[in-house]
Amino acid sequence: MAGFDKISDLYIKHMVLEKGLASNSLESYTHDLAVFVDFMVQNDLDEIEAVDTTAILAWLIHLKKEGLSARTRARHLIAIRGLFKFLIKEELVKIDPVKNVDIPKTGLYLPEVMTIEEIETLLSVPDTTVPRELRNAAMLEIIYGAGLRVSELIKMKVQDINFDAGFVRVLGKGSNERVVPVGSKAREQTLEWIRTGRPQMLQNTTSRYLFVARAGKPMTRQSFWKIIKRYTLKAGLQRNITPHTFRHSFATHLIEGGADLRSVQTMLGHADIATTQIYTHISKSHLLEMHKKFHPRG
Repeated sequence: MAGFDKISDLYIKHMVLEKGLASNSLESYTHDLAVFVDFMVQNDLDEIEAVDTTAILAWLIHLKKEGLSARTRARHLIAIRGLFKFLIKEELVKIDPVKNVDIPKTGLYLPEVMTIEEIETLLSVPDTTVPRELRNAAMLEIIYGAGLRVSELIKMKVQDINFDAGFVRVLGKGSNERVVPVGSKAREQTLEWIRTGRPQMLQNTTSRYLFVARAGKPMTRQSFWKIIKRYTLKAGLQRNITPHTFRHSFATHLIEGGADLRSVQTMLGHADIATTQIYTHISKSHLLEMHKKFHPRG
C-alpha cells in the first residue's frame, strides 16, 4: 500500500525531472497536491488506494465551500488528474478515480487584445533618440513581433536574435526552447539598440542580456510593466494594457490574418493546442462583428 508522503515525493520528482516544470508551476502543483492530501487525510483516507470517485467529488465540493472559483477548482482537478495518470503508468494504483470527473465549468475567458491601430499608436510613443527609450521601443517590437511572455523577453541574451535569418531563440516554460520569426521593424529597432543605445547604457560594464537596465542587469517584470503603463497613458489609450496583452494580440492578429492554429501554437510555445484554441474564439467574434457591420443582412 502506498502512503501519501511517498506518492507526493515521487510525483514531485517526476514533475521536476521528467516534465522540466518551471519553479512557479512547480509551486502551484505542490500547493494543489498538499491541499488534496490534507483533505484526504482529514477524512481518514491515509493511503492513495483508498481514494475513489466519491472522495474526489467530496474534495471538489469542499473546495467550492472554501470559496475557490470554478477556474481555480479546475486547476486543482487538472493537477490531481496528472497525479493519477502518473500513478497508473507507474502501476502504483489500478483504478483512476478522477477519469470520469468533469472539469468545473469556468466559462470562456477572452484575453484583452489590442487593435492593430492601437498597437501602432503605442509603438510610436518612444523617443528613439534617447538610449533608454530606444531600448523600450525594441522591447515592445520584440514582445509583439514574436509573441513572447515578459519573462522570456527580459531573459533574452544578445546571441538569441539572428538578424540575418530573422528569428529569435526563446527559452520558455519548463526550459523548452523554441524559435520564433520576427519582422523587419523589430530587427531594425533591436539592431539599432545594440549598435548605439546599449553601449551608452552599459558604459564600462558588460552584460550577456540583450535588454539591460542598471549595471548591466536584466530589466525586471515590474519595470517593464510600468513602462507600458506610462506609454499607454501617453498614447491616450483607455485600455488596461499589460505585457501579456502584446502576446494575446500577436496570436489573435496572426489567426485573423489566416495563420493556421498549429503554427501559432508552435510560435507561442503552447504544449497543448487546446490552450491556443482560445484565440479562435476571439477570431470568430471578430468575424461576427465584421459580418454584422458590413453584410447587408447583418
